[in-house]
Amino acid sequence: MTTLIDTGHITRDVADRLAQKIASESGPASPLIHLVKGGQGTQLLITNGSMLYRISPQTEAEFQVLLDSKDEAGIEKKLSEMGLEAARKIDDEPLKSPAVHALSLAIAQKCNMGCTYCYADQGSFGGAMKNMTMDVATKSIDLLLNGCPENGKVQLTFLGGEPLLNRKAIREATEYAVKKAAEKNISVGFSMTTNGTLLTREDAEFFEHHGFSVTISLDGLKEEHDAQRPLKGGAGTYSRIMENSKFLLQIQRKMQVSVRVTVTPANLNLLDALDSFINMGFHSVGFSPLLNSSSGKGEMNTEDLEQLLSAMIACGLHFEKKILEGKRYPYLNMINALKEIDKGTHRPYPCGAGAGYMGVSAEGELSACHRFVNEPAGRMGDIENGIDEQLQNTWLQSRHVHQQSPCSQCWARYLCGGGCHHEVLDKGRNACNYIRGWLHYTIQAHERLSRMVPGWFR
Repeated sequence: MTTLIDTGHITRDVADRLAQKIASESGPASPLIHLVKGGQGTQLLITNGSMLYRISPQTEAEFQVLLDSKDEAGIEKKLSEMGLEAARKIDDEPLKSPAVHALSLAIAQKCNMGCTYCYADQGSFGGAMKNMTMDVATKSIDLLLNGCPENGKVQLTFLGGEPLLNRKAIREATEYAVKKAAEKNISVGFSMTTNGTLLTREDAEFFEHHGFSVTISLDGLKEEHDAQRPLKGGAGTYSRIMENSKFLLQIQRKMQVSVRVTVTPANLNLLDALDSFINMGFHSVGFSPLLNSSSGKGEMNTEDLEQLLSAMIACGLHFEKKILEGKRYPYLNMINALKEIDKGTHRPYPCGAGAGYMGVSAEGELSACHRFVNEPAGRMGDIENGIDEQLQNTWLQSRHVHQQSPCSQCWARYLCGGGCHHEVLDKGRNACNYIRGWLHYTIQAHERLSRMVPGWFR
């Protein structure tokens, strides 16, 4: 089993070899169990409940025989003999009319940038460029707060396009939400994703005052970022964003300023970007592969995703080293995966889209999430008439992981939830091997860290 290098220099060659080994071990051999080799032995993942157990070499060998022969009845019998049989924790029953506790407002359906891969058609979502009016914004906030009980908690997110093209509405909507939430003693959190080109010192002070989580889109270091995220005239934006970000990084206390990297085949040098952004003082850094874009440009194919897994593992090994040294290293993908594994997450959906979370278009239409703005497939009603429960419940029934193929035969289904709805509906399931590989690696890492740095997860 490949382990951390004592010198602390995690080479990409090491990550490549580990990724190849994991790829050969992480396939969907059974829908009931999965074997995760490494560390001080092999772990048995029981899909039902996402439970992990260390097993002896003899037990591993017995399970391997059953897996090789595809003997599902034998696997069930073996689990029963070990006292690990349990009632199904997730049944076929979908969520029904769940309350919404988070909204994202497409506060500006327009953008000043010309990103090569934009899923939102340069911010317009396939329609005319427009700003959300305050009437739409306040009615959206009322809808969110009216559905929340006293002393509850809600989340309001501002998105675009580029949301700061409608800066005045962001500020007025925030103040309105604070005032209305206080009347019901509701806690309201704020977040925004921005391209960073329009940020000012005044913005930083406003976001700090209201404790915003601000995510800045940066697709790597200067050369890679500028190639993918130029202004509409073609000029690069990296230096401008870095200069603007200083205002936020200098004063972040209640505010959290993070980086989101959209990964394409052209910017797979993740470790250098991760290390650089963390050293700059960003609160966290996360990577998201581009699986669908409106133009088809920059989408990752099977070979690209194999390279991505290696790059993500290289970052993960570096993360493990930092944690062993007692240092904070906010690699968001790794932290999120480890936390989900640690608590034994088992879920029938990949996220809250269409359930606890919805998106609102500039014109006030509700959708399953921000990616479905202006798309009939994710329509959920509008702010004038409220959530259409029939549309919502039909969506939740059809998107339940038990309704997805080939998810029913995959050991990772309750950790994954079936994959991003928008990407799956638009492009299919071309990322399944990558997802399984990443989960397999992070289960290995969880075993190492929980053994070598006990209590870290708490």
